[in-house]
Amino acid sequence: MELDVLIIIATWLSVAMSIAWAVQRATGLSGWIDTIWTFAVGSSGVFAALSANGNFDRRIAALVIITAWSLRLGGHIGSRTRGGSEDPRYAKFMEEWGGRAAWRLFVFLQIQAVVAFVLVLAVYLAALNDAPFPRLIDGLWLLVAALSLAGEAFSDLQLARFRKTPQAKTEICETGFWRYSRHPNYFFEWLFWCCWPFFALGPTPWSWLSLLAPLLMYWLLVRVSGIPPLEEHMMRSRGDKFRALQGRVNAFFPGPRKSGIAHQGKQS
Repeated sequence: MELDVLIIIATWLSVAMSIAWAVQRATGLSGWIDTIWTFAVGSSGVFAALSANGNFDRRIAALVIITAWSLRLGGHIGSRTRGGSEDPRYAKFMEEWGGRAAWRLFVFLQIQAVVAFVLVLAVYLAALNDAPFPRLIDGLWLLVAALSLAGEAFSDLQLARFRKTPQAKTEICETGFWRYSRHPNYFFEWLFWCCWPFFALGPTPWSWLSLLAPLLMYWLLVRVSGIPPLEEHMMRSRGDKFRALQGRVNAFFPGPRKSGIAHQGKQS
């Protein structure tokens, strides 16, 4: 690994999230934070792929995959934010932070820059791998990456269509992938980052650092800033209807629908 490349990536991510903070303060729309974060990760991933000295074909594959992810997800979040929709997770954070919200948000976004660095590091390690490409396992995980990108896109589309229906004012989306997971978009996002260690793992010890990307993404989505605040918002807005949904549908991993109400803590 080249230290100067990592320093450039870390610096850019910190600057990008500082810009995201300024945009949020100017517009009052927190959705721009995730939009900028996504494009910052994508542009850093492209830079990492171009700067690495691994197998050329593997570098090109890494560049194409991270670009596709960034353009799709960043475009989706940006389009949603242009509609004036505030992210309930950030709204709750800002309410809890009170008078120190501006400063707490800035620190929070710099932590997001660190998270982004861990993800980009996995892309960089994949691009550093000089093993022949594609191997059989590369082909398998290229397929998984494509399916995860498509799955997340379809999940977002299904939810967007539901939100345009009259039922969306009082009901909860249970169409398509949402019948089998309460957060299929989060599941497919995590699955996408699971692919990178398989592209990256090689004889060098530091290639194992790529495992941090899916581990960190799972922890954030399931335990910290993904499912917990969003489900708290849904509980406040939908009450018993959402509690009943928790008994029917897994929180994260897609699975068969259940009958009866299960304890949320026992669901995956």
